[in-house]
Amino acid sequence: MTATNPVLVMEGVTRRMDGRSILRHIDWTVEADQRWIVLGRNGCGKTTLMRIASLWLHPSSGHVSVFGEELGRTDVRLLRDRVALASAALAHQLRPHIIARDVVMTGKNAALEPWWHSYDDDDRRRAEFALERVGVGHLAEQAFGVLSAGERQRVLLARALAIEPGLVLLDEPTAGLDLAGREALMSTLTELATDPTMAPIILVTHHVEEIPDGFTHLLMLRDGETLVSGELDTTLTADNLSACFDMPLSLERRRGRWTAWAAAD
Repeated sequence: MTATNPVLVMEGVTRRMDGRSILRHIDWTVEADQRWIVLGRNGCGKTTLMRIASLWLHPSSGHVSVFGEELGRTDVRLLRDRVALASAALAHQLRPHIIARDVVMTGKNAALEPWWHSYDDDDRRRAEFALERVGVGHLAEQAFGVLSAGERQRVLLARALAIEPGLVLLDEPTAGLDLAGREALMSTLTELATDPTMAPIILVTHHVEEIPDGFTHLLMLRDGETLVSGELDTTLTADNLSACFDMPLSLERRRGRWTAWAAAD
């Protein structure tokens, strides 16, 4: 797939719930070689946007296409097999006694239990390779519930990668991690972002400190609308960030990482 064949396209996407517009008129194109950050404060529509991008939610109006297939005019079950979604919320849905390798394998069928489907040796090898890729291969036989928060997030990342996806969605993957866990995961995400064979990645966050080095583009949301969209280096500015969070902020970049703080009066 080349940059002339977008992986994800949204045109005029609006989502209304209970009479309220969660998203309004979102226009967004994700190309195959891009790594996107979706940034905004709590309640701005980020998770709803990811549910639409992962084909689990339809917009109230507008058009969505993934891999060239339009949502509403294709069998989404086939497309979902190519979209990987990793979310911190998923960790709470998994039974703590399932071993890490089985957690990864269940991603093949978007399942929560390994006994819901049949798996073979190729599935197990693929799961083990994915765990090695994110640095937790040695935990394959460990129960998910005894892992640290950072280790669990790496296992969930491996779960997303094991299906060899065409699009990877990461919804606040560093949420709840301590400093060491966050930095270890950030290092892994940087490695993935700079891998030219990697599928396009979309990472959702509300902290600029959680933007890994190697990400290329930014979609900034405010109250369900696009505030800015484009290359990260030109769109992530103190002025845009201040408008996004409704307060004066200062912004600094050092060694590929960002830091923001309240600007002095």
